Amino acid sequence: MTPLWLARHARPLAAAGLCYGALDLRADTEATRLAAQGLAHAIPQRLAVHFSPLQRCEQLAQALRALRPDFIFKPDARLREMDFGDWEGRSWQAIGAEALAAWTDDFAEHRVGGGENVTGFMRRVAEAWDELATAPTLWITHAGVIRAAGLIARGQRHVERADQWPAWAPAYGEWTRIERPSGAVPISSGPAIRA
Repeated sequence: MTPLWLARHARPLAAAGLCYGALDLRADTEATRLAAQGLAHAIPQRLAVHFSPLQRCEQLAQALRALRPDFIFKPDARLREMDFGDWEGRSWQAIGAEALAAWTDDFAEHRVGGGENVTGFMRRVAEAWDELATAPTLWITHAGVIRAAGLIARGQRHVERADQWPAWAPAYGEWTRIERPSGAVPISSGPAIRA
């Protein structure tokens, strides 16, 4: 069993109800600092840390690097959140029910807002999973990538319908751990902020 830790970035500086995936938003500085402190205490030594190059994840990687110089850090574009095309930066309400229905009706292949489709998104996360499966690793990433990794851990690399997509992901600044490559479901999780 090879553990994979999955940490979600801290709360982004964005209005409630905003669609953002590939939109490069900053995260709250204090929440990022607290998340990095929690991770620094929870994660074992000499770990490889791969992070999404979007700044909300890079902020957490840099804050963690200051606390844990024993880690090896590397940006990995495959760990970016799904690209919602021209939906990025718009409110979900403004996107509207008709556009959302077009996506859910063809969940696997519809290019959301002209951006990415779920099939391509799952493929790139699976590529990172397969390449990085040989050593204990921490991914600093996004809710969608964590959900995709959870599916891959259970042996599911294709999602056909919207109701197959997991609802659960760690909250902002929290983490979870899964085992690779056995396909085990998440075995532990917790907030990056520890009392």
